[in-house]
Amino acid sequence: MEFRFVPPDLHQLDQLSADLVACSAFEDKRPMAGLAGLLDWRLAGRVSELLRTQFAGGAAGEALLVTGRPRLPFDKLLVLGLGPRSEFNDARFLAALDRLVTCAQGLRIKKLVVELPGRGDDLFSPAHAADLLVEQLRDPFACDGWTLVEPPEAAKVFADQAREASRRVRLVAS
Repeated sequence: MEFRFVPPDLHQLDQLSADLVACSAFEDKRPMAGLAGLLDWRLAGRVSELLRTQFAGGAAGEALLVTGRPRLPFDKLLVLGLGPRSEFNDARFLAALDRLVTCAQGLRIKKLVVELPGRGDDLFSPAHAADLLVEQLRDPFACDGWTLVEPPEAAKVFADQAREASRRVRLVAS
């Protein structure tokens, strides 16, 4: 599986075309970090307001779908709840990723932009996140492509690790 990369920068995100942008939020960390914080700022605090009024809270397994337009170049924004920051681990990462895939399939998404769970807070290294992602997406859903939000130096590490992990997965499947 091939991934495209874009840095966590609003100007660069504005140049993308995708049906869905996905990020994550912890239930006990405000303000939100990473892509969630950038998108919330662009949406004039709409996501923060939904979290503040307890419409959503960032609980593990939670998924909040918000209209992105006209302030974002994406039709939909999906915010995945990760639970308490101190309890974030591989299992929570994989559960959030599974929730993302399920939501994207249900919405019939063809192109998506994703900041992987925990990466906005730099809780996982790019290499570890790549290993987990490739393992989880052995049989990816029909999608024209994933664009991952990663800083340039992390994108290179991620791409190299994802290629290696994909090779290992193919060998095991053979």
